[in-house]
Amino acid sequence: MLPSQEELLKKLSIEDLERANAYAKDLISGLRVVRSFPQGVTVFGSARLPQDSKYCKMAFELGHRLAENGHAVITGGGPGIMEAANHGAYEIGGRSIGLNITLAHEQEPNPYLTDCLTFEYFFARKVSLAMSAKVFVFFPGGFGTMDEIGEILCLMQENKMPHMPVFLMGSDYWKGFDKMIGKMIALKLISAKDVGIFKITDDVSEVVKAANKIGHPKVSENFYDGFKEASALAK
Repeated sequence: MLPSQEELLKKLSIEDLERANAYAKDLISGLRVVRSFPQGVTVFGSARLPQDSKYCKMAFELGHRLAENGHAVITGGGPGIMEAANHGAYEIGGRSIGLNITLAHEQEPNPYLTDCLTFEYFFARKVSLAMSAKVFVFFPGGFGTMDEIGEILCLMQENKMPHMPVFLMGSDYWKGFDKMIGKMIALKLISAKDVGIFKITDDVSEVVKAANKIGHPKVSENFYDGFKEASALAK
């Protein structure tokens, strides 16, 4: 017989409860910020790329074009790709949002933010970055970016979150990822239809067109409101 919720709670230590409370506070703070602006375009990518790199220049152009069309630009709030996208939006007076995080190698918020929140926990930050978005864009990045793209693609694959456009910017960088996807399909680790969840491109106008097609949701609305995941629909 499985233990009751009351029995499980009795087994928790003070440290467990304090930790759970800290997680909840971080998540609630993030969701409060998410609910303060309309869903926009969330941009992921490396914090290590210099602003004169071709990818940062591409991210700057994207941020600029999105803001020009009235879309909020959301990033992790740090340097590199994040700074470039925020800078492009900020330059023309667009909504430029940074959801930053406390790291051992301290990541300072970039100076091109109209809204900023700093998280303690990655998972709370990732939930907020996901719930901020009507379109996802992934520029070249390291382990953090790969973690984020893996989670978003998996959640969409399993219908655990609404399906939204996902773009991988920089075909020369993502061709290795595309090849790996091909191996996954060959080994039947994923289905061929799963490839349709994302698109590799070098054209920022494709992202802008996708955002324009979705339009401008109201601040009071979010695509997660009323969303039923696959397991719930099967009942």
